[in-house]
This record gives sequence, C-alpha cells and structure tokens, in this order.
Amino acid sequence: MTGQRAALLDRDGILNRMIYYPDPGVVDSPFTPKQFELTEEIGPALRTIRAAGFKLVLVSNQPSVAKKHLTMATFRQIQAKMRRLLAKEGIKLDAEYYCFHHPQAKIAKYRVDCACRKPKPGMLLDAAKDLNLDLSQSVMIGDGLYDVLAGKRAGCRTILVANLSALLSTKMDEMDAHPDFVARNVAEAAAIVTKLEPGVRTY
Repeated sequence: MTGQRAALLDRDGILNRMIYYPDPGVVDSPFTPKQFELTEEIGPALRTIRAAGFKLVLVSNQPSVAKKHLTMATFRQIQAKMRRLLAKEGIKLDAEYYCFHHPQAKIAKYRVDCACRKPKPGMLLDAAKDLNLDLSQSVMIGDGLYDVLAGKRAGCRTILVANLSALLSTKMDEMDAHPDFVARNVAEAAAIVTKLEPGVRTY
C-alpha cells in the first residue's frame, strides 16, 4: 500500500512566535505558557495544507528542558496551550515528535548523541514508520537549515521559511542545505504545498 503524504512541521518560528530575551539578547523558544502564541497565518495555512491531502506532523527540537530554561511540567503546559489554540483554528495535529536532547545539556540524561535531534532525520523516520508516510511525497517545513538537512536526509521535499540574504545563501552552500523551495512566510509555504503533485518532485 502506498504511504500517505505529510507536512512535517517545525514548531518555533513556524507554528508559534519566537521570543526575544533582552538578557542575554537572544531570540529563543517560549519558556512559559503565557509567552506561547501562534503565528498569525498558521491556522489558515494548516487548513490549506490539510485540504490538499497532507497529514500534519510536528517534528521539533526542544532542548529548553535540557538547558534548564523550563521544567518538563512547564513544557507540557505549553504543549497543552498549543493544542487548545490550534483547536480554535479547527486544527488537530496527527502526531507530535520532540527531541529533548542537547550535546551541552545541563541535565545529564539529556546529554545524548541521539538520532532524533535535527539535522538528523530520526523524528521524521519515526513518523513515517508510525503513520505509514511516504517521505518522498512529503514535505518538511521549517525556518532553519537544520530543518532542511533533516528533511533532505529523510528523503522529503523541503520548504525553508525565511528571508533570503547573502549570509543565509553562504550558509546553505557551506552546509549543503539547499531547500527545494523558499517561502517568505507560512502562508506562502502552504501555497507551495498545494502545488506538490503526487509523484512529482518539483513544479
């Protein structure tokens, strides 16, 4: 039986807004439920992708617990809020996969050289096995080059949500992380997904 098509989605920067932390001056994941808010276009975008016949699967590196930015209990509260906000948009994800590991984790049990942390494709391969996905007909959507690499290594088509710059293009060359498509936002990425015909790698 032919596997199903899926949109494999990064979380931070795709589903939800990133947070600026003045001290130490970095942009990172939300560390509290209050900080977690969906990106403005994500509801319509995911409805468009779903209508095109794709499952919706979250695949996300989440090292904040390992770095002691938040507890696992707080992470679960953020996860619950995400599900509630998506439900208000008429969206239920088909599955969620998270990697909590990090090579510099402050908590020893998360300091693991795992197969799941992007740019490795472990979460995508697990999703394919669990959900009977055809990764060659699926698409990875993320806002970072690790998302692109994970998608490429899993055999997916890839969409990078980003504003192209000379620096980003140079990093693509250095990392051999050229996506199949670049979108300025998630709405544009969803429009690209609707044109990905089964059995056709590009359009």
